[in-house]
Amino acid sequence: MEVEKLAAFQRRFAAALLAEPGSMAGDAIASQPGFAVYSNTVMRAAVDALAANFPTVLQLVGVEWFERAATDFVRSHLPRESSLAAYGEGFADVLESLAAADELPYLPGVARLDRAWTEVHLAADAPVLAAAALAGLSPEALLATALVPHPSARWLRFESLPAFTIWRRHREHLPVGDELVWQGESGLLVRHSGEVAWHAIASDAAAFLDACAEGLLFAAAVDRAGAGHDDSAATLGSWLPALVAAGAFTRLQGPTA
Repeated sequence: MEVEKLAAFQRRFAAALLAEPGSMAGDAIASQPGFAVYSNTVMRAAVDALAANFPTVLQLVGVEWFERAATDFVRSHLPRESSLAAYGEGFADVLESLAAADELPYLPGVARLDRAWTEVHLAADAPVLAAAALAGLSPEALLATALVPHPSARWLRFESLPAFTIWRRHREHLPVGDELVWQGESGLLVRHSGEVAWHAIASDAAAFLDACAEGLLFAAAVDRAGAGHDDSAATLGSWLPALVAAGAFTRLQGPTA
């Protein structure tokens, strides 16, 4: 019974904490002296954490727009951990409808890249697969080996929008420019030696990484990457070395690993 009472109190407290100002008039919890200060402090901390974790989104939309969206998000996604360093999972999904309404179709993609940066920054350390490890395999052995993505690697594909270029140029403090090409693109983020780096990658490379993350062997992963066109073998030599050089993989897995 005491457990049930505590759970009921926690639910009421959370509801009061997240309610719109003035909507809980008369509620015993919300009317307690100092509760409004506490509620404002919690909300402010969460909104500030979102601003820190989604800096590119903030740059694009401005403080007023961002805080309105962030406040709505916090009310439906209260932080679950005392540390707010990783807070914001699902924020990009919430931005979908808002971005569409305000004619900002690239904004959810930018938000997903901001989120990926946070995940990469907080990911576990691991060795980086050296190019020599691949070069030492025979073609037959390579085809029967799986490449394991680095735990800090995150890659995103955007079918029709230059979200990665918009995000990257803001991160690098560069002007977006009038020459921006409105077409699909892909990006890879990975962390080594404590630094998060980002790289534009081919769509085939992103599909290859998807397949590697599923544990497919090299031959099957290449087939997946080249699905729908016949020149995958020709393009493999351009994007696979780039992925290895970027540190996208941590080790080999298979009979020869």
